[in-house]
Amino acid sequence: MFKYLLSVFVFAPLITLAQIVEWHEETAFDFGVLSQGQPEEVDFHFTNISSDTLYIDNVRSTCGCTAPYWELRPILPDSSSHIRIKYDAYKEGHFYKKIKVFFNKQQKAERLSIAGEVIPNS
Repeated sequence: MFKYLLSVFVFAPLITLAQIVEWHEETAFDFGVLSQGQPEEVDFHFTNISSDTLYIDNVRSTCGCTAPYWELRPILPDSSSHIRIKYDAYKEGHFYKKIKVFFNKQQKAERLSIAGEVIPNS
């Protein structure tokens, strides 16, 4: 009995951590040098590799300067979608922003990030 309970506690977390999406590119994007006040955006594309229909429950960024956009439609198995991240480039200097993506079939968030350097307009 103890062996059975131990195996449930050891292997159960692995089941919920199974990968459900495959990202088409790196999950970190570097904008390079941006002009201050000139917003930029990037799309992160992914495919649903699970056997279930997925929904993006929420996308959270670390500050108001980083705005996520996503479709509210269901993502069928083997279908692709994307998340658009827009950075306002208002504040001068280096930036590194983290974004968390929450899917309905996954407890742990997927992590994206953007970085770059904002320089003043000349």
